Amino acid sequence: MKVNETNVHLAQLPTTDRSPLQQHLYLLGIKLRLQRQNLGNFFRQLKRHPTAMVGAIVVVLYILMAIFAPLLVPHDPFTGILGNRILPPKWYEGGRPEYLLGCDELGRDLLSRIIYGARVSISVGLISVTVSTVIGVTAGIAAGYYRGLFDEIFSRFADLLLAFPFLIFALGVMVATGPGFWNLIFALCFKGWVEFFRLARGETLSEKTKEYVEAAKASGQGHLTIMLSEIMPNIIHSVIVLGTLRMGSLIITEASLSFLGLGVGTRIPAWGSMISSGRQYMMNAWWISTLPGMALLLLVLSINLLGEGLRDILDPRLKID
Repeated sequence: MKVNETNVHLAQLPTTDRSPLQQHLYLLGIKLRLQRQNLGNFFRQLKRHPTAMVGAIVVVLYILMAIFAPLLVPHDPFTGILGNRILPPKWYEGGRPEYLLGCDELGRDLLSRIIYGARVSISVGLISVTVSTVIGVTAGIAAGYYRGLFDEIFSRFADLLLAFPFLIFALGVMVATGPGFWNLIFALCFKGWVEFFRLARGETLSEKTKEYVEAAKASGQGHLTIMLSEIMPNIIHSVIVLGTLRMGSLIITEASLSFLGLGVGTRIPAWGSMISSGRQYMMNAWWISTLPGMALLLLVLSINLLGEGLRDILDPRLKID
């Protein structure tokens, strides 16, 4: 509130009578008001998309569950009691109150392992999307802006990677490097940047011919400044939407690799490996595979719903009046 009062006072002063500090505070106040207005407008539009709002709430709950997993788990997710092997959920005949979702084939609490599995899926999704976005967008903007040999090299390399199905390519990388968290991140990012590169390159080719870029060049701004301060803000919305939608598919890929035994490792709770380990017990202990699968389904569905809502909100061509 003090900043607003200062801005009101400064607004009454002629521009030439303001000190550099006063001018800085005045501009800062304007930026804060604009950011607050944009944020409020975003949430108002998000409320107009009930499915996206529900997806956002579920995703936030999953993230909180992953962050506070050590405080939420009722039992040790790594240690099992053989006497509790294939113990059914609480509501099932033979279930016990202290094991809400039952136990797996080694007597480990299934609820605790599902909660810890969220840490793996969300961490892999966030890190993979972030790294892929940084690499792809940086290379895409540079290729679209400069063109020439740099564009040819990256475009042909991207076309080569697109010739391989994503899961098969990631599977080959994991076979070569071996299971492990960072090996999994490397396998997902090695090809994950391509879609961000193609999006950023295409958007940059379109934006660089527009008048505001020509005006920036005429005013003497450098190429790096134009790419970061002029082109980047106008394509970031599309990048955010793509990143949200790609996160769901990367989480599915991580679960698929874990299902095949090529994920983060057998000891670390991961939804894919939990689904795989419970396959042979589907007839008499369906919960071992089904409940982690439902957790994976709910997370990916929520991310996709949020991504679709963000596309409607952020893409000016699809905005709803």
